[in-house]
Amino acid sequence: MNKDRAKGKVKDVAGRVERQVGEWTDDPKKQASGAAKQVEGKVQNAWGKAKDAATPDRAETSSKPPQRVPDSAESEDEESQIPRRQSR
Repeated sequence: MNKDRAKGKVKDVAGRVERQVGEWTDDPKKQASGAAKQVEGKVQNAWGKAKDAATPDRAETSSKPPQRVPDSAESEDEESQIPRRQSR
């Protein structure tokens, strides 16, 4: 997630709150201002999503070597070698 998506989401939520307050108080200017802020946030969020889609995934371009996953047979052998405490 990039900064555009985060800032866009914040503007969207703030616009929703402002618009709702305008509806509760019957203030058409606050309703319009909130709706405009909400649209601005949605556009910025969409821009961030487009940028994310256009950039290569960081996990695919990572220089870290792949991690080894133990086989199920190995994990069973290791478990059988661990002494278990007997309950009384």
